[in-house]
Amino acid sequence: MAFIDYYKILGVDKNATKADIKKAYRKLARKHHPDLNPNDKDAELKFKQVNEANEVLSNDENRKKYDKYGENWQHGEAYEQAEKQQRQSQQHYQRSSGAQDFGDGDYSDFFESMFGGGFGQRNANVKFRGQDFNAQLQLDLKDVYTTEKRVLTVNDKNIRLTIPAGVSNGQVIKIKGKGGEGVNGGPNGDLLIEFSINNTTNFKRDGAHLYKDVHLDLYKAVLGGDITIDTFDGKVKLNLKPLTQNGTQVKLKGKGFPVYKKDGQFGDLYITYTIELPKKLSDREKELFEELAKLQ
Repeated sequence: MAFIDYYKILGVDKNATKADIKKAYRKLARKHHPDLNPNDKDAELKFKQVNEANEVLSNDENRKKYDKYGENWQHGEAYEQAEKQQRQSQQHYQRSSGAQDFGDGDYSDFFESMFGGGFGQRNANVKFRGQDFNAQLQLDLKDVYTTEKRVLTVNDKNIRLTIPAGVSNGQVIKIKGKGGEGVNGGPNGDLLIEFSINNTTNFKRDGAHLYKDVHLDLYKAVLGGDITIDTFDGKVKLNLKPLTQNGTQVKLKGKGFPVYKKDGQFGDLYITYTIELPKKLSDREKELFEELAKLQ
């Protein structure tokens, strides 16, 4: 397999911050997403490469290994362990026989042969854990109000996924063993899914609590009475007190968002009243307001 420059794939340099990498990944993932490029094999390949690059560079430990070992970054720990064992063997040999240190060239040969001939032949059965895969799933806020089942396609494999109600934007869940295959019988890596939740509703979400502004006309605020408002799962009737002030907040217990992995538990809905003044008055209305002003 040819070496892929992950920095080049994402269009960032080696000094890029995690924020730079995340921004570049999201832009390219959207651009090459299979849903937006049906039957486009080039876009599909680029989408896979972009995800692969993000899996490595967005993880501090993986990125460190990649910068040090390049295409063999997944075996970085094995390299380091083998180097340690080689040093220990060398030191033992020196103490017992007075032999000299290996030169720089010897160490280069040692690393080159680690997974080939020589020393590598004796480590051919070393088991390596598979690579973790990272994926991003975009959903609407309404999608995570109830528990849903989805089928994701990752590296041409269909994975059935149950998304618990109440999952948060940016939350990451791990599906064990659904990452890259292990080497020499080693365990598979995991699949890490980050949720990107788009809120197109007129509710603001904070954890399990919801917030909403409700506009009142001046007359309703002054006189009070029954009003009907929309909650996330339906309409409710409220009794508005006379002389309700602008900015008044009321709490509707249990009318918020589901609590993550707590069946039957919901946060609260906070309603803030915003009073709107009339944009235009008739002559009669103006006269009545003038009379009211005199009474004050």
